[in-house]
Amino acid sequence: MTYLVANSLRDMRFGLSVPQGSGFELVGIPAAEQWDAIRDLAQAADAGPFDSIWVDDHFVTYPPSAESVFEVWSMMAAFAVCTSRVRLGQLCTCVGYRNPAYLAKMAAGIDVMSGGRLQVGVGAGWFEHEWRAFGYGFPSTADRLGMLDEGVQIMRQMWTTGTATLMGKHYQVDGASCRPLPAQEGGIPLWVGGGGEKKTLRIAAKYAQYSHFGVLLDEFAHKSKVLAEHCKDVGTDFDAIVRSITLNVAIGETEKDVADKVAWTRAHYEPLLRAEELELLMRYSAPNLVGTPEQIVERLAKAGKSGLGYLIVRFVDAAFDRTSIDLFANKVIPELA
Repeated sequence: MTYLVANSLRDMRFGLSVPQGSGFELVGIPAAEQWDAIRDLAQAADAGPFDSIWVDDHFVTYPPSAESVFEVWSMMAAFAVCTSRVRLGQLCTCVGYRNPAYLAKMAAGIDVMSGGRLQVGVGAGWFEHEWRAFGYGFPSTADRLGMLDEGVQIMRQMWTTGTATLMGKHYQVDGASCRPLPAQEGGIPLWVGGGGEKKTLRIAAKYAQYSHFGVLLDEFAHKSKVLAEHCKDVGTDFDAIVRSITLNVAIGETEKDVADKVAWTRAHYEPLLRAEELELLMRYSAPNLVGTPEQIVERLAKAGKSGLGYLIVRFVDAAFDRTSIDLFANKVIPELA
């Protein structure tokens, strides 16, 4: 079946969010088998229509628990050698968790190991428990955004010139070396994550090739307008910045199939959490792109008209059942990509 999407809209790209544990996506899989499940899903995406795979940068679950959570940059290195085609990304690397010069050096090596497939998504970080639990304190919002701005400057210098020097408020580096340089000419593509309208989107306007808003479809057009205004102020090309969001998907061939997928999400989490924690997590993980393939294509085609160029999709049941991923890959992506 063809859904008659205009040719001018058939240029959206798609990434797949791969489970790493912070959203309780691996609960029920024995610990010794969890990496196998992650790797197998990454390799399935590598063989399919997805442009990229993504993992979250968290050290613990949200809300906190004793469940397994894999560290994102060790996963990047593993993906570099167990996949061959898909691009590799993080949403979002918290710039305050790793010294940015070290992060840039590590990323450059992984880009070479992957044959030039790495993308670096960075953000200011928000999960206070995680910051404090791992000994980073919890700087003010202004300081975290200042760290993001300086960190991005350091990374860009290192990837393009091979060295970085910056005497900033938050970071001071003096001739930090980055050899080998990234495999990608011009450096690793930079995604700035977050929808903060005064600071984060301004940082994206100054430095990013991709701006990942972290909002729902209904808010996308407004964030795009704000980004455009910042681009005008700082003198960058708004149209050159790809705009992106992540959506949790529940898809089915029929309305009943869709309802069953939504119900599965709550049933998966319910035994794990107290009532108040369940409602908190459901606000974060409940599907917000819901419907049959026809319905989802219609919604995304409308978003494409407002400038959505890249969609990262997350399926809560990805580690257990690839039916939803396969349906999306076979009946949604071909109509838009």
